[in-house]
Amino acid sequence: MPKIFEDPRHGLTAFIYTNDHVPAHVHVFLGRKSSRNQPGIKINLGSEDQAPSLVTVDPSISNRDAIRALKLVAEHQELFLQEWNRIHGT
Repeated sequence: MPKIFEDPRHGLTAFIYTNDHVPAHVHVFLGRKSSRNQPGIKINLGSEDQAPSLVTVDPSISNRDAIRALKLVAEHQELFLQEWNRIHGT
C-alpha cells in the first residue's frame, strides 16, 4: 500500500492499495496509518471531466476533516490519477 501524498499541515495521508479495484480511488487517513482498523476516508478520484467525490467516511471523522481530505484530493487530482495508473495501469 504505497503512500502517495502526505499533508502534514492538516495531518492527512493518502494511500492507494496495490491490490485494489476500480473505480480509481484513494484512502485518506488522519495522521500516519498505524493499524488495519484505523478510521479513514475513501474518495473516488473522478477523471479529467469529473471532480473527486466522497465514497465513505468513518463516523469518527469530523465533517471538517472529511472536507479537508476531499479538497486535498481535488487539488492534487491529476497527481493521484497518475499514481493510480502507474500502480494499476490505465
